[in-house]
Amino acid sequence: MFQYYCLNPIAEKGLALFSDRYKKTETPEDCDAILVRSAQMHEMTLSPQVKAVARAGAGVNNIPVKEYAQQGIVVFNTPGANANGVKELVLAGMLLASRDIVGGIEWVEREKDREDISKLAEKQKKQFAGCEIMGKKLGIIGLGAIGTMVANSATALGMEVYGYDPFISVDAAWNLSRTIRHSKSLDEIYTECDYITIHVPLMDDTRGMIGREAFEKMKHGVVLLNFARDVLVDEKALLEAMDSGKVKKYVTDFANPIVAGHENILVTPHLGASTEESEENCAVMAVKELRDFLENGNIRNSVNYPNCDMGTCVAVGRIALLHRNIPNMISQVTRILGNEGLNIADMTNKSKGEFAYTLIDLENIASAKALDELAAIEGVFRVRVVR
Repeated sequence: MFQYYCLNPIAEKGLALFSDRYKKTETPEDCDAILVRSAQMHEMTLSPQVKAVARAGAGVNNIPVKEYAQQGIVVFNTPGANANGVKELVLAGMLLASRDIVGGIEWVEREKDREDISKLAEKQKKQFAGCEIMGKKLGIIGLGAIGTMVANSATALGMEVYGYDPFISVDAAWNLSRTIRHSKSLDEIYTECDYITIHVPLMDDTRGMIGREAFEKMKHGVVLLNFARDVLVDEKALLEAMDSGKVKKYVTDFANPIVAGHENILVTPHLGASTEESEENCAVMAVKELRDFLENGNIRNSVNYPNCDMGTCVAVGRIALLHRNIPNMISQVTRILGNEGLNIADMTNKSKGEFAYTLIDLENIASAKALDELAAIEGVFRVRVVR
């Protein structure tokens, strides 16, 4: 029997995938796995029983990823599960920034009591007219799940799309329309594009990446969209660029005192993935990841440990070791198992940065003595009996 705890409300469509081998707990103390959306976990102290944390979403800034890795806790996320919801909001953001739809709606609301509103509207509509996006150049920084979907949809809407991503995955590349221009540098995005949208993760080298230097290179009257993270943009430099007319509109999904209420900045209250479909997709993916890990030891979409898949566990015994990625680890493991007379039927070892994961199928059940010796190896964080 496995136990799980939900730090945030998780869509029932996902929770329904747990079998009768799972029980939902009311407190996190005795659970094997935690499901979370936006709750902050940095100040939490987890029970030694917790083996995994699944974030029903892509970003994991609310989770102490490295600290959990050092405790032998695998952190999962759900990349791509909410991509369509964000994509649709990005497209809406481009349209809202191009045609002053919001301004027009607000004007009608102010003048709603005038009997001659229909005639007056014909006189006033020019101030809200704007432009079309068809034929305009769109620059996309980051071609992950969301960026790829935005690129393909924008192409279908008749835009000329430039994409920049030096680390593009094979899957993303296959999914991209052949009409998309692959930019070799950010400078091409900045200098050529009428619209620029950001879809990169927050890291040390991306924080504030859109700053004064970037704004100076952009076309006059550019529209900038940010549905990734607010701190990717130096917002003080942004305001300067808006005051000079360099940036015509800024559309962001992150409300803060700098941008909220500012003229020509459209701010939505973090609505990107807040659709029923996105929440359900994230919950379904998170539960599937947890079940495969808890039942078979397989890892898919972890942010702190490598992917590792040995299929459904049918061996007599299967054990998993979460450890540092250091020399001589595997030889120590196999020596201990050999000394205990345990024959290895299959084994996989994968690494991700300073952390590694080893999954071993045995022809016999590992003894408590062997497990204790494995756990005592320097650099081993956790030894887990999968079966």
